[in-house]
Amino acid sequence: MEGETFLWLIRHAPVEGVKGTIHAADAPADLGDRVQLEKLRRCLPRDAASYASPSRRTAETARALGLEPDLLPEFSEQDFGDWTGRRHDELAANGGEAYAQFWSDPACGRPPGGESFEEQVARVRLGLARIVARQAALIVHSGTIRAALCIALDLTPHAALRFVVDPLSLTRIDRLATGWRVVSVNQRVA
Repeated sequence: MEGETFLWLIRHAPVEGVKGTIHAADAPADLGDRVQLEKLRRCLPRDAASYASPSRRTAETARALGLEPDLLPEFSEQDFGDWTGRRHDELAANGGEAYAQFWSDPACGRPPGGESFEEQVARVRLGLARIVARQAALIVHSGTIRAALCIALDLTPHAALRFVVDPLSLTRIDRLATGWRVVSVNQRVA
């Protein structure tokens, strides 16, 4: 059927660095789980186009999967602005009212100098519209995958934030001529 696109969304490998940190775009990926990377590589269609966010961790994960993706800024993780590079526990203790207020409404809240999840959803929508290939692999972030699920399922951004998206997991969605279909979410490839 004309206009169908089958999407394999893979969350990047874990980030090397201190857990609980809001990592910058240049944070490296921990590519030590070679078994899972190989399993993911084997499940991707051979003729799929590939895309990734411009972040170092997504590009490194894509290369570990044998891909040379087009880097699309629309697929970047949510911009946490002034909080980037800081740890959540430190922000909770010293971030003042802005940090607490953000977590009271994480879909609409905007970190100082950053963007809201609602804004990320709008940006991801633009990125998905750029994909014209029949099959595509996207190596992206948990927020990007939640945003794609928000679009595919016509969810509110608040509801989409309920999805768990683990590192090196696979989410499969299809854009059909008649709408979207969700095949799997947060799948650990066996």
